[in-house]
Amino acid sequence: MTINTQNDSTADIIEYALRLGDDSLILGHRLSEWASNGPFLEEDIALGNVALDYLGRARMYYTYAAELSGEGKTEDDYAYLRDERDFSNHLLNELPKGDFAYTIVRQLFIDVFNALYLPLLQQSADENLAAIASKSIKETRYHLRRSQDWCIRLGDGTEESHQRMQKSLGELWGYVHELFEQDALEDRLIEQDIAVDSSGLKDKWLAQITETLNKATLAVPDAEWAVRGGRKGYHTEHLGHLLSVMQSVHRRYPGAKW
Repeated sequence: MTINTQNDSTADIIEYALRLGDDSLILGHRLSEWASNGPFLEEDIALGNVALDYLGRARMYYTYAAELSGEGKTEDDYAYLRDERDFSNHLLNELPKGDFAYTIVRQLFIDVFNALYLPLLQQSADENLAAIASKSIKETRYHLRRSQDWCIRLGDGTEESHQRMQKSLGELWGYVHELFEQDALEDRLIEQDIAVDSSGLKDKWLAQITETLNKATLAVPDAEWAVRGGRKGYHTEHLGHLLSVMQSVHRRYPGAKW
């Protein structure tokens, strides 16, 4: 399929698909780092499966963006041949995996968000984005059950697990605000019923997070700090390190086939 990329709406959709693909790819890579490092074998496998879900989601978004571009690109071009400033993922997704509590808290934040976001994307006027959301929502419901269960088990577990969870909540809280902010590009697509208005999800997100944290005997952080910039290509130092590892083989052997 070849589409004229000079069309402003098409260019916006390409960028929007890339943003969603970047979110999925970077988080999927972070989760893959738990392979052989999980607290026990079953969790090794479970986290690996969640990582694969996100990588599969990234492939769908990237493939759609490549088709729209009409430039002969593939999903690999977007994953392996872009530099740090070209990525537009949320900062929350690129932070190091940390300890198990840190990973679970991040997953809880993102899983609750996705459980609210994807049903709305299913209603997108763009049939391809709606189809990707439809394929992803079933996975997200499973992810959410896992992160909620682990949050409660660790929060209401031992003294150490409780402290690690509460510490992780405080360290990650300032990164969630970016999830509910949008720019002019997304505003234009919202007007066309293509993108999701994430600003309207914050209250529901906070209510669900609070409910889970209460069950886990954990406190909602009252931190007022906020970090943002991922959608504009401004990232933490961690993304550059992640990309240097993830892209190393492809860049060393460009065009190689396995």
